[in-house]
Amino acid sequence: MRGIPIVLPVIAIVLLAGATVTIGQVPTDDTTVRRDLQYGTHDGVRLTGDFYEVKGPGTHPVVVAVHGGGWQAGSRNSYQTWGAYLSERGIAVYSVDYRLSKPGQPSYPQAVHDVVAAIRFVKHNAADLNVDPDRVALMGGSAGGHLVALVGLAGDTPLFSKAYSDDPYAAVSPRVTAVVGVYGVYDLLQQWLHDQIHRPGDQITEKFVGKPPMDDRKVYFDASPISYAVRGPNQPAFLLTWGTDDDVVDPATQSEPFLIALKQAGIRARTAIIPGAPHFWMGEPIDDPRSWVSAVSGQIVRFLEDRLAVAQ
Repeated sequence: MRGIPIVLPVIAIVLLAGATVTIGQVPTDDTTVRRDLQYGTHDGVRLTGDFYEVKGPGTHPVVVAVHGGGWQAGSRNSYQTWGAYLSERGIAVYSVDYRLSKPGQPSYPQAVHDVVAAIRFVKHNAADLNVDPDRVALMGGSAGGHLVALVGLAGDTPLFSKAYSDDPYAAVSPRVTAVVGVYGVYDLLQQWLHDQIHRPGDQITEKFVGKPPMDDRKVYFDASPISYAVRGPNQPAFLLTWGTDDDVVDPATQSEPFLIALKQAGIRARTAIIPGAPHFWMGEPIDDPRSWVSAVSGQIVRFLEDRLAVAQ
C-alpha cells in the first residue's frame, strides 16, 4: 500500500491583478495570472475567478475549473497548481468561485447558474483572453465534480440556462467539449444515503438543495448529473478519476454507476483510477511522485490535449 502523500505548502507571491506570480510546486517558469477577473453579478453577488494565461501567440484551449468543498466551502485558490501546470502545457485555466450554501440558505440551483455563466463569460471574451471559444473544457473535484458534470450534460437546458437573461452573454451556448470529473458526486440521493451513515452531522446534499429527499425527491433527481446521461448530439467527452479507498464520496455509488450510464448513452468516457487513494488529493503537488495526483496527472493532460486539440 502506498504511504500517506506528503503535501507541501503552495506559496504565491501576488503583485497586481494580471501580474506575473510565482507559485510553488509547479514546473519551471513563472505563470501569468489575471486575478479576480469578474464573470458576473448574480443577485447582488460579485462572481470572480483567476485566469491562468498561456504564453505565446494565437488562441488556446481553456479549462473552466470548479473547486470542491461540499458546496459550502472551498475557493478558486485550490486550482493554483493546476492552473500553472496546464497553462505551461498550452491550456489556459479559468478557476472560479461560485455561490456557496450557508445555514438556512441552499445554493442549488444558483451554483449551477454561476458555472454556466463562467463558461459563457470565457466564450464571450475569447478574443481578450486569447482562447478558442470552440475548445472549452470543464474540470472539478468532489462538489466541483458534480457541478462540472451537471453543466457539461445539462447546462443548456431551460432549467439551468435561462435564469439570468440580463447577463451580457446570456445568449452564448454553455456547451463544452470535455469534462474532467474528480471523485465527483453524480447522484445526490445516493450521496444523501451515504451521508446518513458516514456523515450524519454534515448532510451536504441536503444543505445544497435545501430539503431532505422525503420532502422532495424530484429536486434530487433534477440536481444529479446521472439523470442527464442520455443519448443526444454534441455530448462532451468525460474523464472520470477517483481513488478506490474514498470514504467521503463512495465510488461504488457515484463514479462507477455514472461511468456505466455515460457508456450506455454512447457518451465517450475514460477512467483514471488510483488504487488505495482516499478523497482530497487533487490539490497535491503534481510533480511529487509521493502524491496521489501524480498517478493520474499525465492521463488528465493527455485527455485534455486530445479532446481540445492542443498543438504538440
